[in-house]
Amino acid sequence: MTIEIVDVNITSPGRNFVTLKITTSDGIVGLGDATLNGRELAVASYLSEHVASMLIGRDEDRIEDTWQYLYRGPYWRRGPVTMAAIAAVDMALWDIKAKKAGMPLYQLLGGASREGVRVYAHASGTDYAALKNAITGYEELGYTAVRVQTGVPGLGQIYGVSSTGPGVRYDYEPAKRSGDRPSEETWDTRNYLNHMPGIFSQIREDFGTDLRILHDGHHRMSPIEAARFAKDIEPYDLFWLEDCTPGEDQTALRLVRQHSTTPLAIGEVFNSVFDYQTLITERLIDYVRSAVTHTGGITAMKKLLDFAAIYGIKSGIHGPTDISPVGMAAALHLDLAIHNFGIQEYMPHNEQTLEVFQTSFTFDKGFLHPGDKPGLGVDLDEDAAAGHDYTKAYLPVNRLLDGTVHDW
Repeated sequence: MTIEIVDVNITSPGRNFVTLKITTSDGIVGLGDATLNGRELAVASYLSEHVASMLIGRDEDRIEDTWQYLYRGPYWRRGPVTMAAIAAVDMALWDIKAKKAGMPLYQLLGGASREGVRVYAHASGTDYAALKNAITGYEELGYTAVRVQTGVPGLGQIYGVSSTGPGVRYDYEPAKRSGDRPSEETWDTRNYLNHMPGIFSQIREDFGTDLRILHDGHHRMSPIEAARFAKDIEPYDLFWLEDCTPGEDQTALRLVRQHSTTPLAIGEVFNSVFDYQTLITERLIDYVRSAVTHTGGITAMKKLLDFAAIYGIKSGIHGPTDISPVGMAAALHLDLAIHNFGIQEYMPHNEQTLEVFQTSFTFDKGFLHPGDKPGLGVDLDEDAAAGHDYTKAYLPVNRLLDGTVHDW
């Protein structure tokens, strides 16, 4: 068989998604997630204008060869747009291969290494009372791990805190549908560093030591600020501190490591194994945070995680709602199969999204399972997708109190 049809689907059931659909000459369909939050059309154009025609007539079973063809062939390598496009093709081909085998994808990746995949929820609040309410709600739903984000005195809307008020399954989508320009938020690192340790202290007092607490610094600290913060929060036994400082300079993590034993996670904006070489070989992190969607797909992510496993580093695959259900399913199949699984990020998609993407994965007492449907286990309802037109949306821009542009 060969690849016969390549389609790019753009839909926006509450937020924008780009899905690649590959159909073989025998009519088998594979889906891949190509969503890049705030730059969706760039990937869609890359796929439709440059990749689709290159795939027609190729053997759909030659997944590794196709990956190398799309990575090495164009000469221009890496970058989020290219790697998201390659990821979509790769996912779709794995979906097809597993469907042909009549197996869920994880079986082709070596079979299950565990019964389910521990996930963490996103709990937030503009103040501690609202945050406590959200954590309590997630515990009642069975979650054993929560990422906590809270408002900081003196600041308005900031990353990770729902603007829709307190609640459990809040609708947090930072990419505002605000026309041609992103919204702007204000940041002050000093206030943050002074405020957050007290929040973690209160959480431990109210919820005890069994709850796994995660927190995302979202690149907003300098290396020395991150080192101080990681040290200050050691007594509260965080599961991890994520993206404590921008990761482009991998050696910056040496400073944080020298000052603290707080576990570190990084990588959601990375898109290749080369972004991790120093971090992994020097054991400067504990968890790999890349998304399957943004890092070249299942083929590349499996290699990255196998490389990390040699150094005792675990997975923590990126999985908020700017990863479509197709990308989420790809992550879950990897999570179930690999040995060095750590934890999986999980934000349930809204009802509109789940009408467009019908999924087979299930949640039970803080754990997800991808299901045993052949392939990835996700179907795209193209009629439902057509009812949700693309709407331009951008992630916010961050500024310090004096107006200087800062890492968001």
